[in-house]
Amino acid sequence: MNVAELLVKCMENEGVEYIFGVPGEENIDMIDALYDSSIDFIVTRHETSAAFMAGTYGKLTGKPGVCLATLGPGATNLMTGVANANMDHCPLVAITGQAGLERQHKTSHQYYDLVNMYEPVTKWNAQIKNGKITPEVVRKAFQVAGQAKWGATHIDLPEDVAGMEVDGSPLKVAERPHTEAKKEIISKAAELIKNAKHPIVLAGDGITRQGALQEMRSFIDKSKLPIVHSFMGKGAISWKNELSLLTAGIGGQDYITCGFDSSDLIITIGFDMAEYSPKDWNPDSKTPILHIDTEEAETDAHYPVALNVLGDLKANLQQLSEAVESRDNTKDWIAGVRKQALDEFNEFKDDASFPIKPQKIVADLRSVLGEKDIAISDVGAHKMWMARMYHCYEPDTCLISNGLASMGVAVPSAIAAKMAHPDRNVVAVCGDGSFQMTGAELETAVRMNLPIIVLMWRDDGYGLIEWHQLKKFDRASYIKFGNPDFKQLATSYGFEAMQLTAAEELKPALEKAIEMNKPVFIDCPVDYSENMKLTEKLGEIIC
Repeated sequence: MNVAELLVKCMENEGVEYIFGVPGEENIDMIDALYDSSIDFIVTRHETSAAFMAGTYGKLTGKPGVCLATLGPGATNLMTGVANANMDHCPLVAITGQAGLERQHKTSHQYYDLVNMYEPVTKWNAQIKNGKITPEVVRKAFQVAGQAKWGATHIDLPEDVAGMEVDGSPLKVAERPHTEAKKEIISKAAELIKNAKHPIVLAGDGITRQGALQEMRSFIDKSKLPIVHSFMGKGAISWKNELSLLTAGIGGQDYITCGFDSSDLIITIGFDMAEYSPKDWNPDSKTPILHIDTEEAETDAHYPVALNVLGDLKANLQQLSEAVESRDNTKDWIAGVRKQALDEFNEFKDDASFPIKPQKIVADLRSVLGEKDIAISDVGAHKMWMARMYHCYEPDTCLISNGLASMGVAVPSAIAAKMAHPDRNVVAVCGDGSFQMTGAELETAVRMNLPIIVLMWRDDGYGLIEWHQLKKFDRASYIKFGNPDFKQLATSYGFEAMQLTAAEELKPALEKAIEMNKPVFIDCPVDYSENMKLTEKLGEIIC
């Protein structure tokens, strides 16, 4: 066989089901090898979308997703999605075609040194210069991508190497080792919690990555500690649980910030700095941190670690649940935070103004989706509203990219989410700005017969940037643009399309979209004057 065929066999051995990508001249050996493989190649309309799909598929399945691009512009397009997966800690293996070895020493058509280019945005990468090392490179790429903390790896395959004859076979996939904290560390952690008057838990995305959901919930049930979620940690416990202080992360003095202000110990579990900067919730650096994760935290002046509890989250949370004492947490501020946040959630459910207020859109979406259905937020002003007000019962049911936070992530991710969970309703929540960056993937959804719903909040501009401009300068500039007729555009791709003209049409439109069980696009005009009203409200909150 040739090297490309061996590489494909190695990926079959890793359990790869799909590869997302765009074919090119320098990866045609790989494409041809996949034709006879059990792996399905999913043709996307842009390389960035391919990496978004692979990252989301990896996150939801726990197995590295795979994406493929050719050299030069294909590889540079792919890089944004690879960087997004790496910073969001999604397991991903990226493969790029490359110029032949005989022309890599000089300036030549479409050639860039991709190993050096990808090095800053991956956990590990390598070029296959000799076909014999293919099994080692593939095994290491999947091993490193799947190790805590998950991330991206990259394999670069020159076109002349891809076609060379080679003998070889895949390496055995080894079970990943698990480490636990020593019992004396667990005892110290339990003592810290016991001695704190007002401890609070900050739950991050690592809980889900480590499969430690039940252990996490048992720990909260036993300890009776109040818990707040990062954007990416949503659903660690149900929003209906009276200990849930819902979601933190939007700038300003929010209700949930009051919980941090009154705390004398913050217990972070599976939390990554990129999710929510510590300077926003520990501005004076006065509150000590009990850091529970797979590895030590990034050094940060606002993150004073009193104790690290490192290792497998499942095992360590189970140990901590046994060691910690239950405490009475009926403090008024816990109930008060929940009441204020939920009152705000309910306040706009029946609002009839048009364009539709963000609070109304979120309330209607939450009312029609089931506990395990998936909403995926793109990046923009809508992300802040979804993060703050779309409350979750389960993890990985509201996906928000808050690491690299790349615009355009929602539609490709919705496609991957529907592939990973075909039994669940999947809604891509995006703005008109972010939708246009990857909107061509509507064709991919139709071609694959994936009944996703795209709910587009339309304001004819870059709403989040306008929000920031108004806050800082009291005026906005260069954020408005024109739009196509989205109903016609979506219909031309093969979607069922609806264009809302009144607030009361939204909920029935969502219900109809779910009932149709086919790709549906909803054009929803949004009233972003609510953005500055929220800013004013956050400025008035006194803990």
